[in-house]
Amino acid sequence: MSNNIKYNKEFLSNNLYYIWKLPCIIILLLSLFCLCRNAFSYDLEKRVQKHTLKNGLKVLLLERHLSPTVALYIRHNVGAVDENNGRTGTAHFLEHLMFKGTKTIGAIDYAKEKIILEKIIRAGHALDQEKMKGGDVNSQRIAELTHRLEVLQKRHKSLIVTNDIDRLYTENGGVDINASTGQDLTTYQVCLPANKIELWARIEADRMTNPVFREFYTERNVIMEERRQRIESDPDGKLFEQFFAAAFHAHPYGRPIIGWPSDMLFLSYAYTEDFFRKYHAPNNTVIAVVGDIDPSDTLNIIKRYFGCIPRRGIYTSYITEEPPQMGERRVELLSDANPRLIIGYHKPALPSSDDYAFDVIDYLLSRGRTSRFYKAIVEKAGLSESIQTINGMPGARYPNLFTIFATPRHPHTNAELETAIYAEIEKLKTEPVSEREMKKVKNQLKADFIGGLNSNSGLASALSYFEILVGDFRYMTDHITVIEKITPEDIIRVARKYLNQENRTVAILKQQK
Repeated sequence: MSNNIKYNKEFLSNNLYYIWKLPCIIILLLSLFCLCRNAFSYDLEKRVQKHTLKNGLKVLLLERHLSPTVALYIRHNVGAVDENNGRTGTAHFLEHLMFKGTKTIGAIDYAKEKIILEKIIRAGHALDQEKMKGGDVNSQRIAELTHRLEVLQKRHKSLIVTNDIDRLYTENGGVDINASTGQDLTTYQVCLPANKIELWARIEADRMTNPVFREFYTERNVIMEERRQRIESDPDGKLFEQFFAAAFHAHPYGRPIIGWPSDMLFLSYAYTEDFFRKYHAPNNTVIAVVGDIDPSDTLNIIKRYFGCIPRRGIYTSYITEEPPQMGERRVELLSDANPRLIIGYHKPALPSSDDYAFDVIDYLLSRGRTSRFYKAIVEKAGLSESIQTINGMPGARYPNLFTIFATPRHPHTNAELETAIYAEIEKLKTEPVSEREMKKVKNQLKADFIGGLNSNSGLASALSYFEILVGDFRYMTDHITVIEKITPEDIIRVARKYLNQENRTVAILKQQK
């Protein structure tokens, strides 16, 4: 899986296509990197300061005086894959709730608010319990509890300041204020003026210690509406969801990040709070700070605000391993929409050497107008409007998929397009990649690698991603060196091993007549 995709896409909840383009890199920069990549890796490793606080929190600092700004990333080693069955969507829902403030941020009078919050939780829980009875529900009881909940929520609004975290950041020059939940990780990020690091530390340490899950039931309705828009009303979203459900029968990667509807409808306050306490712990967290900083001063600020947060025993649940696939799986979705095609092959995740080979295959097949799919299928045969490969979906912590997304060009069909794709894949198994093509692909990988590290935010993202996912940010500095060692024989071996019919899942969106 290409490193830039790994730490940039973040697999936002149920987005369908990851049409990903990096900035073009000037020839001089590429040439310089090709000549000095070992020096680059050594320099980056030397410049990044890594610290582990007594409570287990890992901190990565990189001084970079290009502008008076700083990029700040907090990553927790928890995602949708860690949810219990029947509780899908909790990680994504928690991300929403973490923007509702703390006991001091967003609170007008928390002592009074706490009393009402407890009543809201009791009323909401009782309402859920009644609704879960199905055919035996008491309609009058539901009406009474619904009214009580609405009255309490209205009273609660007078005691809070909504969107207070966003306001604090925005009023202090914050940009790129964002959060994301994937199958593997949860991330909170912001870019601020360099003199606002202490403000960030105060906000985030408070959010990590004393979050208040305000507007719990209102926000639960918000994510239900998000699902309706992104999945239930979107043929692409439906196809995407069904594809992963078919590809993973046992492993939780087959579950949607946003959650299954029946689970989302009854996400509980108690489980959500427990999920937060289990995983948003300092010893399950990496912070990366990149920009115009004094590393010593920045570390002292982080120690002051985050160092007192107690470490916790991290809950490690057993994740069911996906058994080997023994035959092709196919999903067909009928919809009043243009045809679509998704093909996926099971493969190992990083740091397997085969994952690097798939990085090269990814670029060989679909990166740019000189790629094999574009030249043969889009340009020459005219079979496809668009075709894209992505290595490493839907996550990278566990074995994943090499995935192909394609759209046939009218009047051509999914079947014609699928046949053409398999023909190109078969060539990978029998025809060694030429030295010229291999060099071109590796140069593209190098250029994109540099592009992904061209900003403070890109560096902070990459450093924190690899530190938390594989335990060492230095993995990223070795990437190009390992890619250089991939040979045409490796491509043939990997293609033959994984890109086979019995290891394949296919999802087709067929236009309903």
